[in-house]
Amino acid sequence: MNKESFNIQGLGGAKTLNGTIRINGAKNAALKAMAAAVLFDGPVELHNIPDTEDIHTMTEILEKLGAQVTHGASVKIDPTNIDATTIDPKLAAIMRASIVLTGPLLARYGRVTFPAPGGCVIGARPIDQFLKGYEKMGAVVTENDCSYTIEFGGQGEGDPGSLGLVAGGMIRDPGVKKDITIDFEMITVGGTETLMMAAVLGNGTVTLNNCAQEPEIVNVAEWLNECGAHIIGAGTDTISVRGTAGKLLSPITPYTAIPDRIEAGSYLILGALCAEQLTIENCRPDHLKVLIDLLIQSGVPIKIDNGDVGNGRNGSISIIGNTKPNAMFRPFDVSTREYPGFPTDLQAQIVTYLTQVTGKSTVVENIFEGRFKYIDDLQRIGAGVTLDSSSKVSITGPQELRVTGNGENAANLLAHDIRAGFAIVMAALVAEGIFTVSNVYFIDRGYEKMEEKLRALGAKIDRVQSR
Repeated sequence: MNKESFNIQGLGGAKTLNGTIRINGAKNAALKAMAAAVLFDGPVELHNIPDTEDIHTMTEILEKLGAQVTHGASVKIDPTNIDATTIDPKLAAIMRASIVLTGPLLARYGRVTFPAPGGCVIGARPIDQFLKGYEKMGAVVTENDCSYTIEFGGQGEGDPGSLGLVAGGMIRDPGVKKDITIDFEMITVGGTETLMMAAVLGNGTVTLNNCAQEPEIVNVAEWLNECGAHIIGAGTDTISVRGTAGKLLSPITPYTAIPDRIEAGSYLILGALCAEQLTIENCRPDHLKVLIDLLIQSGVPIKIDNGDVGNGRNGSISIIGNTKPNAMFRPFDVSTREYPGFPTDLQAQIVTYLTQVTGKSTVVENIFEGRFKYIDDLQRIGAGVTLDSSSKVSITGPQELRVTGNGENAANLLAHDIRAGFAIVMAALVAEGIFTVSNVYFIDRGYEKMEEKLRALGAKIDRVQSR
């Protein structure tokens, strides 16, 4: 983990940022496509992959399993020399998304060992939905010292070369069919993606009910189908996967990540507070409809170009003539929900926005507990935010954000997780004074070269080595 910080000169509420930001590929789709490479019979090529710390971590995990990964204009992954099925515990502790590798590894090799996954400190994020799904598929789950081993067919110890294909593990005889239905007790993005991939090489049909509907799931499923998978219903609450009876997928078509809706939404909220003119290009406005509607109702001048996705042209979102004070914007209430509701990954950013508008707002977090750790930092620089409970905050605005205390730590802020880190940078930009934001490693996990993009708009932000 790096020891770097951002030094930020606040704008004191002035809207002086101007320019264009081009959105990268979606981190949360790219990571799943990298994991899915395990299902292929040869090297796969992945396009529009962001250069973020999470992508680097997934690369290391795959390489430790034996895959060959090269980064250039695109990412290439060759899974043919994988010779291990144990996910590196130190790397898995850094990033929760490592758990999605369990599905492809289990599908191809019939066995996987992994630690309790880590990542951002934003709540317990239980994995029981994964484990129950694997058991419904016929796997045996063993827990030992905070790690789990999952096996199909009671194969025992062995490396992937000796295990061979197990046709998704559900049944060994490829001539036998077995249909399975798995009902998620709660909507889970990771569970939906992982069990969907675990079923791709199976002998029967796996039906998943109460599925997450995120665009990133659709993006990966469509690519897998182009390469030989049989997935129906991605993007709805029911997904059906007819297995290939052990036949590996073929890299017929390269994968291309969709634009990152969370990156686009983050910069859109920042632009509402800090920019007179801002164009966010190469994005999908239809993936951000709830956020855009709320900001327009609040008074932000937004223009939408939906593009022509069918012909390969993404859209753009523009803030034009944003000259009135933030205090003239109207408040609103927000509750995070699964897609297509308001994203939990934009919750911290919208709380920061609401501290600057006139009136009272409430924000309720329904997805993850423990996601309000950044509230202390906002309060310390003057924000009118009250933590009502572990899942609800009340905001009264507008409040001027500035250095309010004395001493060398008065202007020091902290990135508690990826999205809260962006929100704290945004708060520092809105505020009056000079601030240091530490723990920027978390920001780097989800936002490629953020400080460079902000400097191009006119922000005064520098990356420095932390003391």
